[in-house]
Amino acid sequence: MSPLIHHISSDETLPRSADVVVIGGGIVGASAAYSLARRGLSVALIEKGYVGCEQSSRNWGWCRRQNRDARELPLANLALRLWQELTEEIGHDLGFRRCGLIYATDDPKQLAEWDKWRAVARRFDVKTRMLTAEEATAAVPAAGGRKWLGGVHAADDGKAEPWLAAPRIAEGARKHGATIHQNCAARGLDITNGQVSGVVTEKGLIRTSAVLCAAGAWASAFLRVHAVSLPQASVRQTTLRTGPAPDLGGAIFTSDGALTRRIDGSYTIAASGRATLEITPQGIRYARPFLPMFIKRLKAVEIGISRSFFAGPETIGRWHLDRPTPFERIRVLDPAPDKRMEASIMTQIRALFPAVADAGIVSSWGGYIDFTPDAVPVISAVDSIGGAFVAAGCSGHGFGAGPGIGHLAADLVAGDAAIVDPAPFRLSRFADRSKIEVGACLMQLTAGDSKGR
Repeated sequence: MSPLIHHISSDETLPRSADVVVIGGGIVGASAAYSLARRGLSVALIEKGYVGCEQSSRNWGWCRRQNRDARELPLANLALRLWQELTEEIGHDLGFRRCGLIYATDDPKQLAEWDKWRAVARRFDVKTRMLTAEEATAAVPAAGGRKWLGGVHAADDGKAEPWLAAPRIAEGARKHGATIHQNCAARGLDITNGQVSGVVTEKGLIRTSAVLCAAGAWASAFLRVHAVSLPQASVRQTTLRTGPAPDLGGAIFTSDGALTRRIDGSYTIAASGRATLEITPQGIRYARPFLPMFIKRLKAVEIGISRSFFAGPETIGRWHLDRPTPFERIRVLDPAPDKRMEASIMTQIRALFPAVADAGIVSSWGGYIDFTPDAVPVISAVDSIGGAFVAAGCSGHGFGAGPGIGHLAADLVAGDAAIVDPAPFRLSRFADRSKIEVGACLMQLTAGDSKGR
């Protein structure tokens, strides 16, 4: 079942030309379109399904700096500021609240990692405080008198609403002149003498000299047709939403489960750090560069084979731009939730927070989180094609950092000064013999937040 989403209208007429075409209507694509349109550029935002339909509406909704890799923290700092500014500029609630994030654990290794991260926090002026056992137990009162070993309080971090954010940011881009085209798949690029000259869509050609591929889990497949290598792998996770429940806090992470309170009083709940790595042709192709990351994190990942081997963004295939493509055959990447995982989540949440479990499950869904080999996003020009750019591979951190990623991508596309240093996010790092260091995000698969950003 798909998660709740705020649907928006499409513009009826495809423009003959645009200064920039943004491919992908998730949080990154919508934010980039907004930033570009606000600069006075003509922008066409195209989406094969509907805005926000895939991972941007399927995540925990966390907007955090706590426990992020140092390379991402400038983007995360920027994004937190932009969440507030976007709400004010657009004039619609995105659900952004600086509610603070509470982490509690009874795992001494995890607690030591959080404590060690405080050195990174000081470098980037992140306010974070370790919690004693007594403080953690008081902040996260679990059933049965369970006591935590300790925890963390990230006072300035927060959350936003996945079902609202990308659609409303896209509507904000339209107010600045952008056009939005849903159920309109991009089939490929029109390239003249090594330079982008247009985007071929199922509804026609849009002439342009600049394109941003913000296609999430589909980005590698789209670029591969043009001989561009983007190492990308995806893991599948299951998330549930309850009915309205007593207020236990805005965003809580524990060793056994995580909860995010939605603005309607319901909770998004998920298992901490558990996901399924599905064997696919693309996964086999990029197995070597991904090996270090999955060795580091494999204890939290199940391995399996499913339909994704034969259909979806990680199959290997080519297509013609004048015929229907895989992007049209799968409008929305909407994997079924794992029933065993659902049962496990409910068992854990009922043991910890029975009042939340008693609210009942309103809906559940699956989603694919796309990774890079170092778990750090790619926000970069494509060196082999003039005018082509990519912003993808957000590795489970894309929602909260989305406005910052979109802003940086817009800087690169527009040729403006980059608001943060783009060097750590360059695509070429996977091909120029750079040392690949797996991101030190302490919330990703090894310790949870594998959907939470």
